[in-house]
Amino acid sequence: MTVRSKPGNSTRRTLAVLAAAGIVGAALAACTPDEPATDTPGTTPSVVTGNQAPPGAVDDADGAGNSPQGDATANLIDDSGKSIGEATFTPSGSSVKVTVRVNAESGIPAGFHGMHIHQNGVCQTGGSEAFSSAGGHLQVAGHTGHPSSGDLVSINVLKDGTGETVTTTDAVDLGQIVGKAIVIHEKADNFANIPTRYAPAPDEQTMKTGDAGNRLACGVIEAHE
Repeated sequence: MTVRSKPGNSTRRTLAVLAAAGIVGAALAACTPDEPATDTPGTTPSVVTGNQAPPGAVDDADGAGNSPQGDATANLIDDSGKSIGEATFTPSGSSVKVTVRVNAESGIPAGFHGMHIHQNGVCQTGGSEAFSSAGGHLQVAGHTGHPSSGDLVSINVLKDGTGETVTTTDAVDLGQIVGKAIVIHEKADNFANIPTRYAPAPDEQTMKTGDAGNRLACGVIEAHE
């Protein structure tokens, strides 16, 4: 004899099974390792891995934050304080791209002129020696040899006073030159390349300055994010 369940009994059993499954699911969710339960319906906790910095802080485990991420510029002035050009410094892989431009009627004579990054970010006009406040050529920590860390190529200025040069250096990074000064000199830099037929060896002054002469223009290097 076949016994038929009443419709009401079947419905109640189905609801009971579903309710039991819900209770088991909730218990499993509460016990899942590394995922604390949340009391907000329809959500799951976010998964966080790795070395976590405090909120709003920068995790600088690889030291990359020591150097500015943007570029840097320097407004070039002559000894009267007049702006005559600009230098731009841009990170380029493991090097720094340096672009220097001087304007027409800059007052800089035609020809090649030495350029260096100097150790002090001070371009004081006037005095017996122009821009002596910038100090000597920059040497970064751990470097004392020649050429100096701050030595750059010369810039060629045309008869109308304009000039432009683009070069790169891997002797410094952007963080090491921000706050320093770039200087354009009176003469070309010989980089102490003195043939032995003229002298047994370059003297100390030549090693330090490249015999580039007086300082004609100066600019403090400032970072821009």
